[in-house]
Amino acid sequence: MSEQARGQESDSSSYTNLEAIFNRPFIYEAQRGVSSASVGGYVEGNTNYFSTDGVSDGFSMELRRFNIFLFAAVHERIKFISELEFEHGTEEIALETALLDFEIHPAFVFRMGILLPPIGYFNQNHDSPKWDFIDRPLVSTQVIPSTLSEMGFGFYGKVPVGRHKITYELYLTNGLSDGIIENAKNRTFLGAGKSEEMFAEDNNGTPALSSRFAFSVLDLGEFGVSGYTGIYNTFKMEGEFIDEKRRVSLLALDCNFNLAKLKFVSETAWVFVQVPDDYGQQFGHRQFGIHLDMIYPIMKRDFLGWAGVTLNLINRLEYVDYNWDNLESTGTKIYDETYAIVPGLSLRFSSSTLLRFNYRRQWDRDFLGNPASKTAGIQFGFASYF
Repeated sequence: MSEQARGQESDSSSYTNLEAIFNRPFIYEAQRGVSSASVGGYVEGNTNYFSTDGVSDGFSMELRRFNIFLFAAVHERIKFISELEFEHGTEEIALETALLDFEIHPAFVFRMGILLPPIGYFNQNHDSPKWDFIDRPLVSTQVIPSTLSEMGFGFYGKVPVGRHKITYELYLTNGLSDGIIENAKNRTFLGAGKSEEMFAEDNNGTPALSSRFAFSVLDLGEFGVSGYTGIYNTFKMEGEFIDEKRRVSLLALDCNFNLAKLKFVSETAWVFVQVPDDYGQQFGHRQFGIHLDMIYPIMKRDFLGWAGVTLNLINRLEYVDYNWDNLESTGTKIYDETYAIVPGLSLRFSSSTLLRFNYRRQWDRDFLGNPASKTAGIQFGFASYF
């Protein structure tokens, strides 16, 4: 299959976010009937040089991720897909997806297995070669706990509306656990609520509910709203109640659209957590985050034998508030927030492979609002499907 044909089939305008996990090059051959099973994946690596308030650990290089995909068309209307991830070499190994889809109708597909809850745009659409930035958005990793994989089941579908599409997803999963507040960060952090045990059992026997509804406009882009809610703490042990039920809820808005040549990708999230009264105010009941990516092609031409190479000018603006509350004693704002700007360049050889250069400037303020610590650094990296 030629790179040109592969690029046409993976054109983001023809895929909705709901279909992100199937928008991968290695799947195309299987869907065209060449084989019933396919193997693929992606690799990414980068360099880092950062300093915070003038102090630096120096220059380093990392193989950040090496992921392997397996896909099989088990039946004309049954699909299997899985993803095994190796992070930082073999420091972390995780099974991100392993699921079966049973298509009853394009508007009603039953899914079960280890799946990616549809929280915002990034969690399901996180493959590095799709992104022009080296680091993942702060809102997607520090507020939304991406990449979040959970064991569960549910339904999804897409419904045509004229030339446009409406998509929906609705899942029940085991959900996050006590680590949301019982963690080494000493703050509310949804990412610490993930655990290996969540693939085998629910820590409290009450499934979490996640959903996303989106409208895909032809030749413009996609706009989505999603939610996640569930009881996160262990409130019962051996049939005896040991605590009150405490809920975590998350609301996200996302968009991915083009205005002329300028592409915008954005995700906004709000988190609401019931925190025990005896925990200090450093554990926020509410959190907020947003990012806005802007990608503009400044050159597209044949280059050293490669056809249609694209050089993009990129910029990311992002903000995260880890504790969107006020001090009880004074009523003043609690800080604990991060601002960042990430300009850079990306050089795309195809829809599957790119080189990336980022400059990052970040400001972090502590709980009390002391003057911000300043971080600056440069990164150069690559990412490619295979």
